[in-house]
Amino acid sequence: MPSADHALASPKRSEQSPEHATSSRFIPHVQGLRAIAVLFVVLYHFWPGRFPGGYVGVDVFFVISGFLITAHLTRELMQTGTVRLTQFWARRARRLLPASLLVLLFCAVVAGSPYLMPLSALPNEVSEIIAATFYVENWYLAFTSADYLNHSGDPTTVQHYWSLSLEEQFYVLWPLILLFAAWLGVKHFRATRRRAVLVALGVVTAASFVFCVVFTLTDPAPAYFVTFTRMWQFGVGAFVALIPLLRVRHPLISFVLGWGGVLTLLAVLFRFDGQTPFPGYAALAPTLGAAAIIAASNTDRWWYPTRVLALRPAQFVGDISYSLYLWHWPLIIIAPSVPFWGLTIYHRVALLALCFVLAWLTKRFVEDPVRSWRVLTSRPSRVTLWASLGAMVLVAGVAGGAWAVNAGAYRQGVQAIEDLRADPPDCFGAAAVLEEGCTDAAPSDSILPAPGFAGVDRPADGQCFVQLNDARPVSCEFGSDAEDAPTVALVGDSHAFQLLSTFQRMADDNGWRLITYFKGACPWNTTPLATPGAFGAACSEWREGVTTAMSEQQIDAVFTAAIATTPYASAGFGSSAEAAVAGYREAWSQVLDRGIPVVTVVDNPVWETDPNKCLRTRDQAECDAGRGEVLVADDPLREAAEGMPGVTLLDFTDVFCDADRCRTVVGGANIYRDQDHLTVTFADTLAPWYTAAIEEALGSSAP
Repeated sequence: MPSADHALASPKRSEQSPEHATSSRFIPHVQGLRAIAVLFVVLYHFWPGRFPGGYVGVDVFFVISGFLITAHLTRELMQTGTVRLTQFWARRARRLLPASLLVLLFCAVVAGSPYLMPLSALPNEVSEIIAATFYVENWYLAFTSADYLNHSGDPTTVQHYWSLSLEEQFYVLWPLILLFAAWLGVKHFRATRRRAVLVALGVVTAASFVFCVVFTLTDPAPAYFVTFTRMWQFGVGAFVALIPLLRVRHPLISFVLGWGGVLTLLAVLFRFDGQTPFPGYAALAPTLGAAAIIAASNTDRWWYPTRVLALRPAQFVGDISYSLYLWHWPLIIIAPSVPFWGLTIYHRVALLALCFVLAWLTKRFVEDPVRSWRVLTSRPSRVTLWASLGAMVLVAGVAGGAWAVNAGAYRQGVQAIEDLRADPPDCFGAAAVLEEGCTDAAPSDSILPAPGFAGVDRPADGQCFVQLNDARPVSCEFGSDAEDAPTVALVGDSHAFQLLSTFQRMADDNGWRLITYFKGACPWNTTPLATPGAFGAACSEWREGVTTAMSEQQIDAVFTAAIATTPYASAGFGSSAEAAVAGYREAWSQVLDRGIPVVTVVDNPVWETDPNKCLRTRDQAECDAGRGEVLVADDPLREAAEGMPGVTLLDFTDVFCDADRCRTVVGGANIYRDQDHLTVTFADTLAPWYTAAIEEALGSSAP
């Protein structure tokens, strides 16, 4: 998160506070480093495929904040023996809250508008706006298992506030750590305040780094967000501030150090991606790269990084970095839902330009004026703190109001989906294509569930679905508990899990016992994933556990599904596709050898973005896409199933697509709840064909 503490980097002496009163407090190349950091994040969010490691920009900001804040706090501590906490926190509030709360207020208003945000997103939007308002968004995301790097779930307009929340927690904890260390060192160990502070920060930094590495290996999704996995990055910046030898003035060393740091960050920008285990050990690269740039202090030559980063364009972007960070993400989330806005490269560039304009306006008319308001600066610090709390409560109240206004419509939407599942219309969904009597039926003008509500039309039993580094072969059972009931196993990744509600009803209607095994992004296949690190290992471990668990079950048929875009390792084959085909066949053979038949299905199309964003503002035909854009032509699951005895292959491609285009709506049924998962409503319309295939398989396995 870009520090909004521009007063820390401003040459205006009239704004100096006691702990900031020093002629050396403005460091132009640090302001330029802010520009690099915010551009990394913004470019990553606009073009994640081209700048896959841009998310490390927030790590750079953590180092900058650790450097600047520690320098100012320790300066006051050394000069006065204390830190005036209420003044320090009041200054942070005046500099951070105005722009932050303005954007949150904007997001709260947007969340309450069904024309700009899907109604299905309202509960998450309101919850996260309130969490962001009170600076606990990072912990909220950690507890809800959000996966920032792999874009799991539906991100809200304020998800990027996780880093702002973490940095605010740093502003609270860091001065307390310094004060306690100084008091303890002087009173009990006869150490100087500086030495006590260095020792304390060394312990905190080392402990945080160890925790970061271990937690990233064991549970990477929350590890990305929690405060204690990031404190060491602030600590690295702090040591550059506290140890004069780390601020290099030697011309050659400074040159090499500075440009080495820049090259490191550029390498990370293009080499890291969502599969990089992060933060963990990998976070050392951007952290040390940023520290190296800060430490390179020589400014003698124009080609030194300290001089290049001090050029006016870099300074301008650094000046608006905080507001640019705040505005860019909500606009990215909202833009696809604006009726006249498209998703072309021209629209993205125009949106990027708009972000810069809004950032400059916010800096000019909100950030700068409010932090020097005499109504606050001329009064005790507690006035600022109480005013800040009041403003936060106001924003949270607006978010709550958005829910209150729309709660009735939300409940009606939930009820409408339940009613639709219980009593679908004739020739609805897949039946419009697959049933002979429906082929001449008039096309439906309705879309059910509505595009603004499709996001909630998903299976409810999340406890059956393991994700990320969880390798437990969790199973759930549904349907009949009769001893002679045929047992059907539903196994696979999220594209198998999307069928759970449909298969539950099928089991109830047909007297089956249904047992499930699901793991996100981990198909039932013996070929290792190309994904490195703990997730790939967890997938392999989960598969082994599922194989063992199924070998101990009396199973009569297995149904499996998987997303076609899963990245597999080549595993000694000519290509990853060949390895994937061989892996499916080997996995299936484990049950086929026991006389258990397998039913599988060709994957559905995968869209670049949720088609409901288009359907909410455009005609159905405008939201369709070419087959080559969304349909994987060579699904390895199809090739694995063809010609393999005991395996039944279902292929509904003609339901999703005609000869040229793939549809978003079929027979009035909204197909997708996000960019690649089916709505339960649409999956239900395929139930007769799933049932027929499984009944045939059960018949073939009967003694």
